[in-house]
Amino acid sequence: MSGTIYRMDMHLAAVTTSRADWGHLEPVLRALKAHPITVDLIVAGAHLDERFGHTVDAIKAAGYPVAAHVPFVQADDTDVAMGEAIGEATIGFSRVLGERRPDMVLLIADRHEMLAPAAAALALRIPIAHIEGGEISEGAIDQQVRDALTKMAHLHLVPTQDAADRVIAMGEAPWRVHVAGAPSLDHLRLDALPSAADVASAVGLPLHPSPVVVAFHPTTMHRDTTDEADVFFEAIAQVEAPLVFCFPNADAGYSRIIELAQGVCDRRHDAVLRVNLDHLMYWALLREAAVLAGNSSSGIMEAASVDLPVVNGGRRQQGRTRADNVIDVGASPENVSSIVDAVHAAIDGGAVDVVNPYGDGTAGARIAQAVVHALGHDCDALLIKRCGVSVCP
Repeated sequence: MSGTIYRMDMHLAAVTTSRADWGHLEPVLRALKAHPITVDLIVAGAHLDERFGHTVDAIKAAGYPVAAHVPFVQADDTDVAMGEAIGEATIGFSRVLGERRPDMVLLIADRHEMLAPAAAALALRIPIAHIEGGEISEGAIDQQVRDALTKMAHLHLVPTQDAADRVIAMGEAPWRVHVAGAPSLDHLRLDALPSAADVASAVGLPLHPSPVVVAFHPTTMHRDTTDEADVFFEAIAQVEAPLVFCFPNADAGYSRIIELAQGVCDRRHDAVLRVNLDHLMYWALLREAAVLAGNSSSGIMEAASVDLPVVNGGRRQQGRTRADNVIDVGASPENVSSIVDAVHAAIDGGAVDVVNPYGDGTAGARIAQAVVHALGHDCDALLIKRCGVSVCP
């Protein structure tokens, strides 16, 4: 981007809707503190819901002022409820952004509800900066949401060169695309993680032997969003190791996954289900774990940084860039024994030594610099994209 920075009254709105994105967004907000910029943090969705731990309290406790709340999570977990949530969220974000009129909106990743602030920002002619575009996850609607956000956005902060190449192939001008890495990895460099004793207390299990952490979410591109969950949990129940289940995301079918996890816990003395672990405690749990099993993006993007083997089940993360610590296995009925064998093999194999393709823990500073640089120019010019090819202001 060319030109001289001339704006000194820079105003950014940053959006977080769940624990799934907060651990990625927080290092960016931390890095932005070093710049002369006003940041309005808009907290929404699952953060405000008691069923998911009311994690807005943890955000405030960490010292981040909350500028506005946008509730939208519905009472049930159907696909219709997901659609209704997007609609309700769009109304809420339109009102908040209309009142605050930031110069730019910062969004992250691929949750379906992120379509709402993006749509509101476009209607209000507010440029969008998008973190972690260009990724692939074929088994979830996240794939189409992420690509839609890419085309709606005006500044792209992507985790890998492969992701950058995909975004540019979609018609985005190279000057808009910045390879930054995954900001969630910054926690390992910047933060002291909780001790093993604190982890054991938080999860309610001893850490010897090391547990298998299970993080499984609905496969939202399937007609039956929990068909793979039924298979995966049948297999996990046969694993001979302590189990720590993490709550699923607020996607269609999440209540069935909670039910499956609780069913395993009810039958075993060495299995627990935790509604919410803050991002540092979750990182510390991965550090102490034997294996991460499921279909969470944390197995693909983050586990390699703590040398943790991963058993990735089913289609949700299919196509995503990954390190060699990931064992992929199907999640159809004939794969039950394969899943059990893969988890036991990962336990027996122990820690892995791989290079994480998602970066070195310095993404937050890169993203903050790119955002501030863009805000220092004419934000109206950022909005213009001609014939599918963006024009540099």
